[in-house]
Amino acid sequence: MSNKQSKYALVTGASRGIGKEMAFELAGRKINLLLVSLKGEGLDDLCREIRDEYGVDAQYFETDFYKYDSVYDVANWAVSDYNPFILINNAGIGGTKAFESVPPEYIDAIIQVNIRATSMLTRLLLPELKKHKNAYILNVASMAAFSPFAFKTVYPASKAFVYSFSEGLREELKGTGVFVSVIHPGPVKTNADVTARIEKQGILGRIGQVSPKELATIAIRQLFNKDPFILPGIVNKINWLLMIMVPNAWKLMILSRVVRKEINAYNRLVRVCS
Repeated sequence: MSNKQSKYALVTGASRGIGKEMAFELAGRKINLLLVSLKGEGLDDLCREIRDEYGVDAQYFETDFYKYDSVYDVANWAVSDYNPFILINNAGIGGTKAFESVPPEYIDAIIQVNIRATSMLTRLLLPELKKHKNAYILNVASMAAFSPFAFKTVYPASKAFVYSFSEGLREELKGTGVFVSVIHPGPVKTNADVTARIEKQGILGRIGQVSPKELATIAIRQLFNKDPFILPGIVNKINWLLMIMVPNAWKLMILSRVVRKEINAYNRLVRVCS
């Protein structure tokens, strides 16, 4: 059977963390994979491991979504050579820094990866997805989508975009066979840098943690169950209820204090090491 006859799931940000575990979860369901991530993050080894362990096809494409043409390159590769029926927009970046202290390129990168890549890749793959009787789009947002807070300013705004974009697109695509879902993870220890930042936030920053493996299991299961709004874990469900009930000014103050702990811990570490 040729690649164009077989069906594939395309996963961005697939080299580690949530994306990697989603790839394993899909492979366990005997779904072929198209994995996308930055160069030098071991996608070749990951694809080889998946092919050997799960007996499905796994191909990869290395790119940087900060580059303008990258979404076009990925879409052309996926549509020309393969037959995607699932798109998982998992790639995303963030950080914890005072807005004025970062270079403009830092802000631009968050916008390009979290907002532009998600919306543009979806648009470019949508005609192909609509050819299938049943197709799926899963966008990875965040619990941060439900409130602004200081020292992350652009990141929660970008995830609020992903949430709003997903909700509107799902309504627009009703009756087409393409189902759109959005998942809102809480803190997830996806790599050493993120783990260190979570630990510095104190107990409030760690509330609602779900492991990447557990989160991937929930995400893929609920996607195929056509759950439009995925909140992984009971704690995140409670947090969401609290966040929609608490006035925005209170949320802003409380969450900003949590993130400030991370900033202060980092500054203390810098002083000790200098």
